[in-house]
Amino acid sequence: MSNVSDDGSNTTETIRSRHRAVAEEVIPDHTQLFVGGEWQDAASGDTFDTLDPTTGEVLASVARGRAEDVDRAVEAAWEAYDEEWSETSTSERQAVLDAIADCIEDHQDELAKLETLDNGKTLMEARIDMDGIVEQFRFFAGAVQTNRGQTTDEPGVSGRVIHEPYGVVGQIIPWNFPLAMVSWKIAPALAAGNCTVIKPAEQTPLSILRLMELIEDIIPDGVINVVTGYGEEAGEPISKHEDVRKLAFTGSTAVGKQVMRNAADTVTDVTLELGGKSPVVVHADADPEEAVQTIAFAIFANTGECCEAGSRLFVHEEVADDVLGGLVAAAEGMNVGDPLDDETDLGPKVSREQVERTMGYLERAREGGANFLAGGEPPEDETLDDGCFVKPTLIEGLDHDHEAVQEEIFGPVLEVFRWDDYDEMMTLANDVEYGLAGGVITNDLEKADRTVRDIEAGYIWVNTWHEMSPGLPYGGYKQSGIGRELSADTLDHYTQTKSVKYDLE
Repeated sequence: MSNVSDDGSNTTETIRSRHRAVAEEVIPDHTQLFVGGEWQDAASGDTFDTLDPTTGEVLASVARGRAEDVDRAVEAAWEAYDEEWSETSTSERQAVLDAIADCIEDHQDELAKLETLDNGKTLMEARIDMDGIVEQFRFFAGAVQTNRGQTTDEPGVSGRVIHEPYGVVGQIIPWNFPLAMVSWKIAPALAAGNCTVIKPAEQTPLSILRLMELIEDIIPDGVINVVTGYGEEAGEPISKHEDVRKLAFTGSTAVGKQVMRNAADTVTDVTLELGGKSPVVVHADADPEEAVQTIAFAIFANTGECCEAGSRLFVHEEVADDVLGGLVAAAEGMNVGDPLDDETDLGPKVSREQVERTMGYLERAREGGANFLAGGEPPEDETLDDGCFVKPTLIEGLDHDHEAVQEEIFGPVLEVFRWDDYDEMMTLANDVEYGLAGGVITNDLEKADRTVRDIEAGYIWVNTWHEMSPGLPYGGYKQSGIGRELSADTLDHYTQTKSVKYDLE
């Protein structure tokens, strides 16, 4: 793909033309609700626009589902469960998951371009996401065969433990990894034997709609139902629906708390993957150049729009100057621009609203006395004026109790703290309401193990970041969530346990 104009430069018009051409290739034909195996308009007939965050142009108009549409989707899911899906064998479900993986693998480039258009992540990042999505479906295709329950035997007595699906589950997807989060939800739900009603984020509905076009002949009608729309109009009715037996939500802690409140009225089981404010701890023995690479990836990948982003840096005084000098150079050297351009390192944020949210935190950080080592503003490049861009930003000098440190900014913003007393540093590292992830950079195994134990978080990296392996449970401590994803443990969250006791005498 050519990423520059004839004179070798990006212009506003070449960027727009590039995006329009790719959109013509990949925008799905159907932008309606997918309910009971059919493409349907919303009951109201209403639609909403989904925008390209790079250019600000409309990509497509999508059906605006509401409570009535959720009711139809839940009914279709139960019909599919009762009439067919509940009777499938593990081998049959395994075959479906493998077929979905094959289909995604065959259309990876198309789906990656669609994610880039709708979300703003760079095309390279979107392609990496597609590899992980295929891996998720393949992992749970294998894991389904392990979900068989147990038996116990004593003289004259026998017992069985049976894992049964809930039936119909509701799943609410965030905008930062649209199709990846779909795979994290759909794959274990189907593997465990459930049908599902999914609400994608209103900012990024297109990739799951295209996925349903691709796999609608693979799955029985009604097994997967997609209701697009706004959170309060479509997501909330799912979380309150009395016929939804299980809820899975990924998103902000504030909305996750509301999902829990809604679920409480029907005593519906929930799993939640929520916010993060993850600490990166750099010890004195760390190699500064290697540390810079890991830290930059931890905070700037996906434009910082990662729940597990390493957004608070605790760097030992002995290496602080070298590490921070390297980080400033890395941040200032990043190419911020069109995510379809192969030379781009940092694409736009997902929406203008998210830019304003990030810039609000940065303004309050300035008022709080922050020293901006890099960034802190939109790029000066006028060709990006129509998009949702923020420069990679490094901040030092804030009090740890400042809101920009305590709250999830969800952007390319790193707060820096120097340390020389381990215990004082670790107190600060754990002094947030979140506990999703954390990391340690050191070449000393004893220091690594101590730090891993001391960080209050559910997923810890040592000398790396963002790499996730199927089979290693992912989830948070404290207000970062309930439950685990990415592992065989996840199947337990999508099944109910039934015990049977036999008296054989």
